[in-house]
Formats: sequence, structure tokens, C-alpha cells
Amino acid sequence: MASNSGDEFDPAAVSRRVTEIWDDVLDVRPGRGGATFFELQGQSISAVRIVARISDELGIEVDMGSLFEDPDVDTFVREVVATAESAS
Repeated sequence: MASNSGDEFDPAAVSRRVTEIWDDVLDVRPGRGGATFFELQGQSISAVRIVARISDELGIEVDMGSLFEDPDVDTFVREVVATAESAS
């Protein structure tokens, strides 16, 4: 999925996987999809886990500080995809 794996970049696949990581780490319950990082009780350890999993699983390096700007998942996904596109 990511540029360092040699595969063609697929924004839709990256979006899906980042959303899955977000939902897993932040334990997002049904009906909370639009909640922001802090509304979902995101803390520094959550940010570290999200960024590390994106790096490990997708090979995309994301600035952890972006999570402390309190994005919702859609905003964060757009940022991750834009980062990946600029790196490819």
C-alpha cells in the first residue's frame, strides 16, 4: 500500500486501514465515527500507538503532533493520505 513496499499507492486502501487503526486504538463504538481524537479520550500513548502502527503497517511516517490538533478520523485520514502522496 505504501510507497516503500514497492506496491502502487492506493489511497482508498490506505484510508480504510488508517480508519481501522484509529477505531482499534481508540476503541471507537458505533455512532462515534465523527468524534475527535480527544472526544474519544485520545492521549499521548494513543497517539504513539496510532502513528507507530501506520508506520509499521503502511510505511507512512505521520507527524504525531497532528493528532494533538484534535482531528476527527476523516480529517486525520486526509492528512495521512496527503503525506503518503507527497512521499511517493
